[in-house]
Amino acid sequence: MQTWKPDLAALAGPKYLAIAQALARDIAAGTLSAGDRLPPQRVLAETLGVDLTTVTRAYGEAQRVGLIEGEGRRGSFVKDKRQAPSPSGVDHDDPGMNAPPLVVGGSLADAFRKTAGALLASDGGAALQYQQSGGMPPVREAGANLLRRRGVAAHEDSVLVAAGGQHALHAIFSVELKAGDRLVVSGFVYPGLLSLARRYGVSLLAVHADAEGIDPDALDAACAAEDVRAVYLVPTNDNPTTATIGLDRRKAIAAVAQRRGLMVIEDDAYGLLPESPLPPIAAFAPEMTWHISSVSKILSPGLRVAWLRAPDIAKAWRLAADMHETAIMAPPLNAAVVANWAGDDTFARLVGEVRAEARVRQALVGKCLPDDSFRAHADGYHLWVPLPRDVDAAPIAQALRPHGISAIPGDAFAVDRAAAGPALRVSIGGMLARDRLERGLNLLGALIGPGAPRKISLV
Repeated sequence: MQTWKPDLAALAGPKYLAIAQALARDIAAGTLSAGDRLPPQRVLAETLGVDLTTVTRAYGEAQRVGLIEGEGRRGSFVKDKRQAPSPSGVDHDDPGMNAPPLVVGGSLADAFRKTAGALLASDGGAALQYQQSGGMPPVREAGANLLRRRGVAAHEDSVLVAAGGQHALHAIFSVELKAGDRLVVSGFVYPGLLSLARRYGVSLLAVHADAEGIDPDALDAACAAEDVRAVYLVPTNDNPTTATIGLDRRKAIAAVAQRRGLMVIEDDAYGLLPESPLPPIAAFAPEMTWHISSVSKILSPGLRVAWLRAPDIAKAWRLAADMHETAIMAPPLNAAVVANWAGDDTFARLVGEVRAEARVRQALVGKCLPDDSFRAHADGYHLWVPLPRDVDAAPIAQALRPHGISAIPGDAFAVDRAAAGPALRVSIGGMLARDRLERGLNLLGALIGPGAPRKISLV
């Protein structure tokens, strides 16, 4: 259907996203069918009166989410959704997810088998049943113990068990924030947070942030100028920018929160990955801070277990009801297994395996990419790659995808897309083998290094 002309009148946002959304809409409505050939990019650009790059980005976005596929000179076609999935039913190259690396010679699967078997043999199957609101007491206590080791005041009644960090964030937004509340963030934010803000009508207020994260003075100035309800932070290895807030700055942010009566949402997804973790902000402003610590980003996304530490017991149990309504409970067997690991050295050993693999992969990054072309945490598994103003990130991300490199244009994380400079969030974890990762990184280096092409033709 080379005559397809999308109606963009009702679609807001950047033009390239509007075109991609129109594609999704027309495919769902049956206007476009599997196998239909789309107009050539240049033809559609002329039809819509937009720049060719806009259509290139739109087709790239549509291909990224699986709506269409490119067949070289033949053009772009609507993808057949009936195509067989990968053997596990999951696209392991999905660039939308930033998962821990598959550890070469790792012991996670074996540890899970052994611990789960022992638990099921000893508890009569209790870990396979519905659990009380807030989570099993031993699991809550395990989370409190982990926090106490990091200097945070916590006990069983103030810690809840969530089905992952996003579940915990959803509960906080649902109970503690209301439409019109202002939430301070940095300029680039985890997309799950952006989605929650849109859903609940929370206004995001981006303040100055540098290589160390949000500037406490900028946070304080925002509170003085606006009626600010809360601040959201990923204090260690921020997703996407990789910034880590240093100890002194953590204390300064805590002081601002206490002085201004500011709620702190501390999404510490990567906090336990470094060999010597920094104390959370919750250690310095416990009465102001909702602290989230999950295992999805430090062990495996399949475990779906997170601990949510509330500022006080009353708030914890107010949230427990909401969490029960939205997801009933975290997977109880997974939660019991993780709690068991946290009671001995297994948890630290498994996290150490992920850390060691991340360091190996970071060494490959340093070998393949130009100096000063990216930012990364030494123990992390994603990169932040700023690009020159005249470079379009979307074609680079699309070029990397067949090579297994998960890359997302930076504007997907931007609070203000129009003001965001081009960048990429590149994941080097997941199921990607080291040799394939190295080949993909070499391609990325070629696409961003000196003399790299400013335009990349993909279709």
